[in-house]
Amino acid sequence: MQIKFSPQRRDDLLTVTKAGDVFTINGVPFDFSTLPDGATIPAGEVPCEWLVGPVERIAGELHLTLILPHGPGPSQAVAFPPPLIDPPDGVIALPAGPQPSIPDTAEEEPANVDG
Repeated sequence: MQIKFSPQRRDDLLTVTKAGDVFTINGVPFDFSTLPDGATIPAGEVPCEWLVGPVERIAGELHLTLILPHGPGPSQAVAFPPPLIDPPDGVIALPAGPQPSIPDTAEEEPANVDG
């Protein structure tokens, strides 16, 4: 199996789980187990906005491309993600950049507003 990614600036979230050839994308299952070897489902035929390009079975392996949503200024890992080859069943770990650090405001001293 090969999952490619098409990075796209989006604010919505994507969750994907895999069980064999069944993908659950944001809670909606898509079963590709009946796709025979050498067959292609053309781009746009699967009713899922997250799948782009065709879904194919090549030499027995499923090949598909998912949109990879990201915020402004994605990391290199997100902007140019490598394909996932034979990911295990379960939640698919999507490429992600480093999380921004959030300062701990509890340790900041209060501002002097008296002048």
